[in-house]
Amino acid sequence: MAIGDFAFLIPLLPALAFVLTFFLGKKLPNGGAIIPIAAIATSFVISLLITLNLLQNPEEVITQSYSWFALFNVGVLVDPLAAVMLTMVTFVSLLIHIYSVGYMSHDAAPSRYFAETALFTASMLSLILSDNILQLFVSWELVGLCSYLLIGFWYQKPSAATAAKKAFLTTRIGDVMFLAGIVLLFADLFTIFNGTIPAGTYILRFDEIFAHIPEIAAINANILGMEVSHITIITLLFFGGAVGKSGQFPLHVWLPDAMEGPTTVSALIHAATMVTAGVYLVARTFPMFIAAPDSLLVVAYLGAFTAIFAATMGIVMNDLKRVLAYSTISQLGYMMLGLGVGAAIGAEAVGVSLFHLINHAFFKALLFLCAGSVIHAVGTHDMRQLGGVAKVMPITALTMIIAAFSLAGFGIPGTSIGFSGFMSKDPIIESAYLFAESSGMWLPYLFSIVAALLTSLYIFRLIFMTFFGKPRTDYGGHESPASMTIPLSILALFALVFGALTRTSFYHFLEETFTNNFVNMDIPALAEMGGYHLASHAGHEPLLILWMPLIVAVAGLLIAYLVYGLKIVNMDNLVSRNNPVYKLLYNRYYQNEIFTDFFSVKVIYEGFAFASRSVERGFDWLVNWISDITIETGESVRQFQTGVIQTYATTVVAGVGLLIILIRVIMEVI
Repeated sequence: MAIGDFAFLIPLLPALAFVLTFFLGKKLPNGGAIIPIAAIATSFVISLLITLNLLQNPEEVITQSYSWFALFNVGVLVDPLAAVMLTMVTFVSLLIHIYSVGYMSHDAAPSRYFAETALFTASMLSLILSDNILQLFVSWELVGLCSYLLIGFWYQKPSAATAAKKAFLTTRIGDVMFLAGIVLLFADLFTIFNGTIPAGTYILRFDEIFAHIPEIAAINANILGMEVSHITIITLLFFGGAVGKSGQFPLHVWLPDAMEGPTTVSALIHAATMVTAGVYLVARTFPMFIAAPDSLLVVAYLGAFTAIFAATMGIVMNDLKRVLAYSTISQLGYMMLGLGVGAAIGAEAVGVSLFHLINHAFFKALLFLCAGSVIHAVGTHDMRQLGGVAKVMPITALTMIIAAFSLAGFGIPGTSIGFSGFMSKDPIIESAYLFAESSGMWLPYLFSIVAALLTSLYIFRLIFMTFFGKPRTDYGGHESPASMTIPLSILALFALVFGALTRTSFYHFLEETFTNNFVNMDIPALAEMGGYHLASHAGHEPLLILWMPLIVAVAGLLIAYLVYGLKIVNMDNLVSRNNPVYKLLYNRYYQNEIFTDFFSVKVIYEGFAFASRSVERGFDWLVNWISDITIETGESVRQFQTGVIQTYATTVVAGVGLLIILIRVIMEVI
């Protein structure tokens, strides 16, 4: 049997680990951590072997489909896009689980933790492997459920329970949009087939969907007097789902509050699983997006705005994990921007975006695990109480500095010398320049450059405030155990060299995602259908454009060093509630007040309450009216109840007489 025949085991093994750990974990050392670690390690080996085999022959992808019910199937698809995601998710998740053995050693419920993280990993792997949109949605919902359980892991804390509910409800908004897109897609495909589906045809499998893109694009709807293609509506609904899962504006508000869970959960959510699902959805359905007029423009603009919007808040946060949370939102914006500029660079956008997703997984997992190492050792995550941590935690400090340089994007343009983040973020910014040059839309490029400056500023602010200078409190501290520092060192190595070693081969490999034995798409023809004009001069950008991301990254580092390292600026004058700009950023643009207090409470809650009161008053009036009529009628009828037998007899005779006359009249008419 070929290794591809075992692809179904990749999500199945962690799912079995969830069951075993849930029931047996309390009786085993470390909460039964060895079970999910062994399962995920096996899934990683299978994923790696499949990827290595696929590298030799990328057009021969692995497909397995089985009938589920009616017109739907359950199946496995391992193409270049899925292969790189499977390998990354299993590898990063494995390191996080190993790290968690030390981090969760003093927790009261380690078995529940490891059971839930195993299910979380299994759900994400199932999502990646899905060969149809319905199966992907089912796995998508499981990912959302697991995030709810893990964010609220310490449910005894009111803030954790609130954050879990906030994440669940916010992402549900996007999920409803995603489901609506699937329903509309199914209805269109059913119409295209004239209601008669040939035997063995699975209507929502990706190859069937892609094969009927032209017919879907030909169906239009009239919205506010404008003719809008159904494929535009469907892709924007899909993107709505991605906005919720991948923390794009305005559905990003759940992501910073997700820090209420254990730091290892934050690393899992922000690096390997949930937030990458939305990016993966857009990448998986990219042929639909590039054939949909205006959809990629929405993706590009919203991604670029999210990148700069989140970065502005990252520069004022004082909580280690919150800085990294806003960093994640910002970098997810870059990934969406990378997909959106497919309007200029075509299918290459999938490789550009996914390369940053993979590299981001390494350095962001490293950043969160380093933050967890600091919190585990010193007992606080407030940067204002730290300083000088590098002296007591040299390994943690060194690995986090490597991750910071990778996030900021340091490297030499035009060469293969640079950190992994440089190798993947710079191509997105350069592609945004091509997009601007070919379309005349410069805002996404300008947003991406300013966001790069802010990224360097907030991450080196974190480094200087946490690891350098004198301790600002007597926090003690010690280096973390080997079970935690070894995963940090491995991730640091990947954050340092992975991008440089794989950049060329990665792009070439991902190019085969939509040209293989499962699907064979003519992307330029689809781009023409969507009204996009692909750039023909990629790789010939001006020298200043190539160096600009590095220039702003160095500028951010210098500003952070001067302000937080040398302290040449008295920040007390700036960091003040009397400073309206600082106040606005620190209060996160009052999003909580707008979304929660105003929109949720004033508009939704009080609106429904007013509507309910109005309906209740209406029913009260109706009930009272019926009651009054009944009482008045009864009072009137009572007048006939005299108690005199002669009156009753006269009434009966008169009534019978009238009835006979009425019957005779009717018979005459007939």
